[in-house]
Amino acid sequence: MIITKQKPFEEIAEELSGYDRVFLVGCSLCATACKTGGEEEVKSMKKKLEAVGKTITGTVVLDPVCNLQKSRRDLRRFSQEISQSDAVLCMACGNGLQTLAEIFEDLPVFPANDTLFLGEIRRFGVFEERCVQCGKCLLTSGVGLCPISRCPKGMVNGPCGGAKDGFCEANPEMKCVWLEIYEKLKKMGKLDEFRKISPPLDHSLKVKPGKYSFRRGVANDASSKTS
Repeated sequence: MIITKQKPFEEIAEELSGYDRVFLVGCSLCATACKTGGEEEVKSMKKKLEAVGKTITGTVVLDPVCNLQKSRRDLRRFSQEISQSDAVLCMACGNGLQTLAEIFEDLPVFPANDTLFLGEIRRFGVFEERCVQCGKCLLTSGVGLCPISRCPKGMVNGPCGGAKDGFCEANPEMKCVWLEIYEKLKKMGKLDEFRKISPPLDHSLKVKPGKYSFRRGVANDASSKTS
């Protein structure tokens, strides 16, 4: 899940300075779970913007915003409202924002949220980063704990030696992930796996912007095209 937090309303209002008629777009997936862009938040934003003199031409919660072709189709139902708008406020992640910017070629699109990380829902309203999208999942012998995202130093072959009493040197409130990996391997009776050496990260897999076509099975394939 892409974790977002809503910008301070003062910042949003400043972004929209000079734009009187605004169309609001939320997202039914990640932003809804994060309470930054679901039905409830879109309604609340509408009231806040109207209170500072904005005219809200329309609202929609897309399912999801980042599906380019589906969003393009779904937004056709609001063509009249959009034609009367000076700007669009995106209450989704940065990816959704850029999807809307591609659809609305002649309208400015502003972000209501800050995009934080790809994370896990620990419990309602509490999220933790679990993946840095490095392009090559590190196979830790079936343990399922990623040392790249869960270690501040990104150690791929065992702990750094700075952990104290099982807690991270860089973040003393966090348990060392390599200790967690060791403990799980021990429970599974696979401690010999701890001695396996992983190759260095292939940073070429993180070349931006990323592109992948499942029909080609190739990441960052320059010959693939999207429409």
